[in-house]
Amino acid sequence: MAKSKSKPSSPLTFDLPESLIAKMEACRKAQGFPSSSAIVRAAIEGFDFERCQPARDPHRQISVRVETADRQMMRKISKKKDASVGELIRQALEALLSKPPKKKR
Repeated sequence: MAKSKSKPSSPLTFDLPESLIAKMEACRKAQGFPSSSAIVRAAIEGFDFERCQPARDPHRQISVRVETADRQMMRKISKKKDASVGELIRQALEALLSKPPKKKR
């Protein structure tokens, strides 16, 4: 992708895992990039977007019934862990579903 000197830059906001931000900072120091913006611009210039295949895991909302006490407990934990209730439930489901099935009696 060619640089355009005539067009001004504009802010672009997006989420990154903190681990990737730490890697960017290490790269900035090691390779002499002046800023995170410079690293992102270099990444964009050097990446083949035509060949990339982003991983997509489609989401769908579901509604379930839980006891009031469980709902309150999940809200308390979500605040303590700085995570959404949905994220905590996804982790709990992954843990449950990765266990071998119990034997029927």
